[in-house]
Amino acid sequence: MALLETAIVTSDWLKTEAENYYSRDTAIIASGSGKLKSGQVLALVAATGKYVPNAATGADGSQTAVAVLAFPVDATSADTPAVIVARHAVASHAGLTYGPTITDATKRAAANGQLKAVGIVVRQGA
Repeated sequence: MALLETAIVTSDWLKTEAENYYSRDTAIIASGSGKLKSGQVLALVAATGKYVPNAATGADGSQTAVAVLAFPVDATSADTPAVIVARHAVASHAGLTYGPTITDATKRAAANGQLKAVGIVVRQGA
């Protein structure tokens, strides 16, 4: 018997946010980003103004974590509107998903530091 993959929901990782959805923004997830789950850490590509999963390195903005995806989206073949958490929030590390090149604790810590710079505090075991 195969185990079913458990869906990640916003309450799995978002522990507090500002009142009246002040923490949230709308955004465009760039085509080619794939199927993204709630809790995906995102970066903003400067030239396009679109969000992508964060990367360990880069020079276009994709290397800097600035937001977290609130609800799942499929941006496999088209730009897709989304809701993101962009400020004044506390997140649990356990529910976050990092970009495919964020492969170790050092890179995750760097991404968490970048999120902290925009007001999203990532806590262990929160």
